[in-house]
Amino acid sequence: QVQLVESGGGLVQPGGSLRLSCAASGFTFSSYAMSWYRQAPGKERELVARISSVGGSTNYADSVKGRFTISRDNPKNTVYLQMNSLKLEDTAVYYCNAKWGLVSFWGQGTQVIVSS
Repeated sequence: QVQLVESGGGLVQPGGSLRLSCAASGFTFSSYAMSWYRQAPGKERELVARISSVGGSTNYADSVKGRFTISRDNPKNTVYLQMNSLKLEDTAVYYCNAKWGLVSFWGQGTQVIVSS
């Protein structure tokens, strides 16, 4: 069955870094665009970053441009989110998403807490 398993979340101080990973299985990973979304308490889920199926195109939310980097390793069926210079407002549950046409899969999320 389809699985997206996020990992790498945790507690970090402002200015610190984390690297999130999303391991995919059960579908043809290399055919899907992959994204990271986040949802903070009391807020709607928002797109953080997206990478095309072959990795040639990336998009970022304005709030994370220059700080976050999305990448993927198709042979390993994994997508990453390198998060640097973390801010308090980056605190959220981060979700991995796979999308191909109208087909979309979600992971269960990993918590990121930025706090001093």
